[in-house]
Amino acid sequence: MTVTYIVSGFAVGLLVGLTGVGGGSLMTPLLTLLFGVSPTVAVGTDLAFASATKTAGTLAHRFRGTVHWDIVRHLCYGALPAALLTTLALKYFGAMDKHIGQIIRYSIAGSVLLTVFALIFRGRMQAWALAHPEKQLQGRNLIIVTVVVGALLGTLVTISSIGAGAVGATILVLLYPRLSPAEIAGTDIAYAVPLTAIAAAGHWYLGSINWELLLALLVGSVPGITLGSLAAKAVPEKILRGLLATTLTAVAAKMVF
Repeated sequence: MTVTYIVSGFAVGLLVGLTGVGGGSLMTPLLTLLFGVSPTVAVGTDLAFASATKTAGTLAHRFRGTVHWDIVRHLCYGALPAALLTTLALKYFGAMDKHIGQIIRYSIAGSVLLTVFALIFRGRMQAWALAHPEKQLQGRNLIIVTVVVGALLGTLVTISSIGAGAVGATILVLLYPRLSPAEIAGTDIAYAVPLTAIAAAGHWYLGSINWELLLALLVGSVPGITLGSLAAKAVPEKILRGLLATTLTAVAAKMVF
């Protein structure tokens, strides 16, 4: 089974490198549907997985100067307290409880559908935001909305492990449409590091991380992400994103029904 986990980590890493879509949208449903891992353990293990992989990504983006640290700070003001409060709520209601597990399963399905929406409509939403500068938030209002968005994403990520990637990047595109794609990616990855680390620590506290599984996934994902990133320019993006959106929609439906 360890070899299968390594291969799965490689496959998810490859797709993340090719498409830029967060690994949680792929890894958590994979663990739940294909390997029968409980939703709570799948979320906890994937959060620890994401924290490790996103740390390396942040270092690379920091070296390139593509992280807006003021935006990262405002997102964290909302996301980190929300992650802590959500962890305490899961502890209170019983994270390993069967009914809570079912709720988490539905949350994963909903988060996957949000990722599909982000995949399909991000470009159009950015074009609309740039075409209507009068509707863009400025100053204090922009900061407040950024903090609130951070809190919502912190809650979503702690429950489902999904949201910090494609969903978070899409919201950043709407709030800060003048950022370059590299700056959106770098800022999104940078704020996700402390968020996934705290959420993962919370799941460790809840006892919902499978460390052997985590190690096997990391062994496979590192070469997968590297190869996918190198091959990204050679594969038509529209075709990849279309196939990925279709697959994720089917996954979400499978998790609900």
